[in-house]
Amino acid sequence: MEKSDAKYKNEIINYQPVSVIRGDKEVSMEDNQHNPVFESLLAEGGENFYHYINWLGLGKDLNLMILSSIHHYYYDFNDLKGVKTLINLKKLNEINHIDTFLANIFRVLPKKASFVGCFKDNKIRGGISVPFYQSFKFLNGLINMIDSKTDRFMTRKDVIKLLEAHDFRIIDMTEISNITYFCAESLKNPVS
Repeated sequence: MEKSDAKYKNEIINYQPVSVIRGDKEVSMEDNQHNPVFESLLAEGGENFYHYINWLGLGKDLNLMILSSIHHYYYDFNDLKGVKTLINLKKLNEINHIDTFLANIFRVLPKKASFVGCFKDNKIRGGISVPFYQSFKFLNGLINMIDSKTDRFMTRKDVIKLLEAHDFRIIDMTEISNITYFCAESLKNPVS
């Protein structure tokens, strides 16, 4: 495997804080090259997801777990007990019962655990806001009701509200190659 580097720089796009690939911080693929967890991440999530995880500094987390976008497994509470970073490779747009999914993720993650995932921001095309986006949102909503396999219409603002409604705090949102990656932290209160 060839050495691949990515550089990141924070930038403001569409009045939303976003990071894009450019300058400042280098990430190398050599560090985790032979780790089976990261081989799975590269195979399913691609290099951009891999670079994003490492850019966040989560690549060295020993308590990291990846939820596959291809293979479906069932985990019980004990499987996720020690997880500090949970990476979901399936885009949020493609999850049918998103509220149930996020409620379950929140329920099993400990306080201050990281939840990392991605989605396609339908409001942004090439870094600019789509005109008449409300019309597109309405049309896409109708199509979603008819065809459940269609990607759910989501914007950065929708995802922030959705995650905050399930007691996650957004740490970062980064747009790379038309996919927005996010890192959120569980705000779970300790059980008294």
